[in-house]
Amino acid sequence: MELNKTYNPKEVEDKWYQYWLDHKFFASKPNPDKEPFTVVIPPPNVTGVLHMGHMLNNTIQDVLVRRQRMKGKEACWVPGTDHASIATEAKVVAMLKEKGMEKKDLSREEFLEYAWEWKEKYGGIILEQLKKLGASCDWDRTRFTMEESLSQSVIKVFVDLYQKGYIYRGIRMVNWDPQGKTALSDEEVIYKEVNSKLFYVKYKVEGTEDEWVTIATTRPETILADTAVCVHPEDERFKKLIGKKVIIPMVNRAVPVIADEYVDPEYGTGCLKITPAHDLNDYEIGLRHNLEVIDIIDDNGKLNEKAQHFVGIDRFAVRKAIVKDLEEMGQLVKVEEMVNKVGYSERTSAVIEPKLSLQWFVKMEDLAKPALENVMNDTIQFHPPKFKNMYRHWMENVKDWCISRQLWWGQRIPAFYLPNGEYVVAETPEEALKLAQEKIPGISLEQLKQDEDVLDTWFSSWLWPISVFDGLTDPDNEDINYYYPTSDLVTAPEILFFWVARMIIAGYEYKGNFPFKNVYLTGIVRDKKGQKMSKSLGNSPDPLDLIKEYGADGVRTGMLFSSPAGNDLLFDIKLCTQGRNFANKIWNAFRLVQGWEVDASLDTSVNKVAVDWFEAKFNQAFEEIEAHYEKYRISDALMSLYKLVWEDFCSWYLEMVKPKFEQPVDSYTYQSTIQFFEKLMKVLHPFMPFISEEIYQHIQKREEKDALIIADYPVANAVDQQLLNEAEVIFFVISNIRNTRNAKQISPKTALELHIKTENQALYETFAPVIQKLANISGIHYTDTQLEKAISFVHKGDEYFIPVEGELDVEKEKEKIEKEIAYTEGFLKGVNKKLGNERFVNNAPEQVVANEKQKQADAEAKLQALREQLASL
Repeated sequence: MELNKTYNPKEVEDKWYQYWLDHKFFASKPNPDKEPFTVVIPPPNVTGVLHMGHMLNNTIQDVLVRRQRMKGKEACWVPGTDHASIATEAKVVAMLKEKGMEKKDLSREEFLEYAWEWKEKYGGIILEQLKKLGASCDWDRTRFTMEESLSQSVIKVFVDLYQKGYIYRGIRMVNWDPQGKTALSDEEVIYKEVNSKLFYVKYKVEGTEDEWVTIATTRPETILADTAVCVHPEDERFKKLIGKKVIIPMVNRAVPVIADEYVDPEYGTGCLKITPAHDLNDYEIGLRHNLEVIDIIDDNGKLNEKAQHFVGIDRFAVRKAIVKDLEEMGQLVKVEEMVNKVGYSERTSAVIEPKLSLQWFVKMEDLAKPALENVMNDTIQFHPPKFKNMYRHWMENVKDWCISRQLWWGQRIPAFYLPNGEYVVAETPEEALKLAQEKIPGISLEQLKQDEDVLDTWFSSWLWPISVFDGLTDPDNEDINYYYPTSDLVTAPEILFFWVARMIIAGYEYKGNFPFKNVYLTGIVRDKKGQKMSKSLGNSPDPLDLIKEYGADGVRTGMLFSSPAGNDLLFDIKLCTQGRNFANKIWNAFRLVQGWEVDASLDTSVNKVAVDWFEAKFNQAFEEIEAHYEKYRISDALMSLYKLVWEDFCSWYLEMVKPKFEQPVDSYTYQSTIQFFEKLMKVLHPFMPFISEEIYQHIQKREEKDALIIADYPVANAVDQQLLNEAEVIFFVISNIRNTRNAKQISPKTALELHIKTENQALYETFAPVIQKLANISGIHYTDTQLEKAISFVHKGDEYFIPVEGELDVEKEKEKIEKEIAYTEGFLKGVNKKLGNERFVNNAPEQVVANEKQKQADAEAKLQALREQLASL
């Protein structure tokens, strides 16, 4: 196959992705002869389209999966989408509005028909987009959290937990989303610091002419629901008021003054208004003091009849109106500007309303214990481990999980109400009827009414690693037994509790085992200013546009160049440019080698030292790359590979071995170089699957099903460290000669002589052809004395001289050597300080101490040589 002059990502990517699909290279089946490597995708919302966070997350997953597939494991990456109750219902409601329809005018069944229609039309977009990125998912295994089997799993778990006593129904304070008109769990509330006002309002003490207490509140609209005023029991200012009553403004309700240690005497005035229906802490105080509960805000965030004033008006409009009324009544003392935290719905961005509501809950305390223990003891490992403390804090303070949502799109709660108000919980209406007939003999199915609410979306996704393999509906099937527990999970820290913790809980409850061994937590993709990238802010590029411009390989590597686990990625478009340039560099290097003419009669030993050196360099870098992988330092693994390809292979090795213009190359050098290319493509494939496959297929004619994606991954070989150390000396010499040319403006075409004062002549003789070729040296000579009228430099104990024509600027040479002496003395001082530290010498690994001693010896030899040079000038 003839190589194109320029690399064309679009042509290459479409071609190879289809080839991989056609040959079912992504498909996986249980194979008892192979170790499984299983990854389940964090299911994106069915409403979603590809964004930069998805790009990062799925690139990392693909890197891990492709590497393990090549290492001979049965790699299975399960894709799928989440039904996203709140977000999807909002999309469907918006679609209906465009058609002139309202949800309230439809039956549940009619609404769900439209919802499924919407899902079928738009629900698969993001998965199709992931294919453009190169994601090697087993698309035949694609799952959806509301498909029949997965929905059955959810219902089965609900019934099981209810029967075990973990699920209960009760009136509790919940986070209410007035826009989504549903309850939310604590984890679905995002707290933001906002500029607010603190309103000081005075309440008259009952039975007095002119005695008042002043309270401070950020929510004056809830004054109408106050049922007490609370002070700290030890606050001397208010002890005399405890037991008395105050009059709530506007509603003229007399309420008690109570004492509770919850009150902070330093906040506001030290007097706290208590509104049990509209504040969680007030609710807890209300329970302790048996206070009346008056709920004045309806599901839409508007005031109801119990408020007596402003009925039907939105809570924020009431805030402005009531402040005006209080001012006119003379009971508004003052207003202060302040910053406080306000809760917002993660889905709709509406301000959360704390609200008493009858909901379904899961008791979490006991369920969470195995999930906490097995993360803290590293049975499940977080990468980076810094997230363990955050996880522990949350799990040790876990709250009951509100799992009911006032929506239609989702798994309907399997509770069935009897005419007398009692209820039964069962997987099917038929099973519910049997249970109901035990309570009321003769009751019919028509008399049972199923709960209108659906379950929290996370209540389905917490089962994901089990349910995607039908492990709840068919607990002993071949897939669940082979693929579970899964291997690695890649996700974002912001859903560590939403999803990761809950999956671990479900894993131990339903499989008696962890759901995954490793959790890789990515950072947030931010722009150069540090803002989170989002399409709504207008600071996020369209990932598909990036792929069109830079190629999928370019974007993949661009994303990973600076994305250490758990740390945010400051994304710059230049990273994609760097990724594209890397692909072009690889392509041009391969074109160079493919263009060589081979002459089998040529001496095969001419480049042996260069071949041996790169073999050693590859082995060293490969060892480093694999060590990074083991520690889930994916970005570091890529950077080590990038350096190996760009610097070591392209800049050094190819320059060492390439033949002169229009001259042939020997067969040994050519075959060795092609083999290096093949090994490099194998290590590169997980990061840059498309260009690596293209080059691999060009290397030689392949069998129909022989592809890089399933080729054997390289194995680690011994590193010839001595050869690498020797080569470092040679590269130092070449670089210094090149620098000398630049400084003295000597043309690269002008051949120079090199004189070396050394005790290791054999080293330079071995590498003489390399030095002569890369530094354009006509001859290498060995000397025992200093050379006059020569530019010189020193490495360790060896000295190098390049004779120059004309007068040598002695003062400049002295200044250069003195600077080098000062630097080396400083370096040696640091090394000596380290070696003089007994704790370091006794406790550091033996190799680390040996390295420091070698640095000491090299620096001392260099200093001696530099001082001799200086003395000779």
